[in-house]
Amino acid sequence: MANVQAGGQWYPPEWPDRIRALADGTLTPVAPRRAATVMLLKDTGDEPAVYMLRRRASMAFAGGAYAYPGGGVDPRDDDRHVRWAGPARGWWARRLGVDEAEAQAIVCAAVRETYEEAGVLLAGPTPDSVVGDTTGEDWEADRAALVARETSFAEFLDRRGLVLRSDLLGAWTRWITPEFEPRRYDTWFFVAALPEGQRTRNASTEADRTVWIAPREAAAAYDRGELLMMPPTIATLRQLTAYATVARALDAAPARDLTPVLATARPEEGGIVLSWPGHDEFTQHIPTGGAPV
Repeated sequence: MANVQAGGQWYPPEWPDRIRALADGTLTPVAPRRAATVMLLKDTGDEPAVYMLRRRASMAFAGGAYAYPGGGVDPRDDDRHVRWAGPARGWWARRLGVDEAEAQAIVCAAVRETYEEAGVLLAGPTPDSVVGDTTGEDWEADRAALVARETSFAEFLDRRGLVLRSDLLGAWTRWITPEFEPRRYDTWFFVAALPEGQRTRNASTEADRTVWIAPREAAAAYDRGELLMMPPTIATLRQLTAYATVARALDAAPARDLTPVLATARPEEGGIVLSWPGHDEFTQHIPTGGAPV
């Protein structure tokens, strides 16, 4: 059965039953897996554009929805110190609300997923450089090994002699998948600028389309029901519309609140109210035995 759309909001048809099961105690929430996603930005002259990909309709999670490059944290990336530029691991640990090893793994996940899914690598041979070209058979072999999890990102950086550029990332927000979802993620969203000399490409097997699009344009298409998105995606797009340049968005990142956003479901007469704290536009009223209204 296809996902139900409320405007352009991704809405799985099984949510009402799962919410009711959670409310009556017959559903036990699964633990969320830590993840990272990156809003890759570039200036276009008029306003910044963000890189988005459309998840294949066959995907079990959010099929057909537009999203950013991202994926789960690899626990192997916290077991060795990688060459590191930018704020120290201790700073990132405080910023992300985790310990230093976990902070390294989360930042590694953000940089790895951007490389795996967009072909863009936020790393270089020195602390003040980035690689200029990630195309070619040897790079593709390394990328394929990362996708297959045959090697960790920390191992990849070490073998290539590369320095991870944590200073090119800005932590933006944090969302946790609702407790009634069977696949749950605790996701940190980052912003980053497309490095000079690098180009994006659809390197992901999970996406059937990629696009550079102004956040304002993407949000308007969502409002018209033309682009399908999950709540955190459209929420972050709306936030990005406030910035006229990539530099201004990056400068704003350190002051952003990283308190996790977690949907709540509460019973009411005749149904259930589903809401995301601080994001009233996503509130859904689910009548007994029905779809959201």
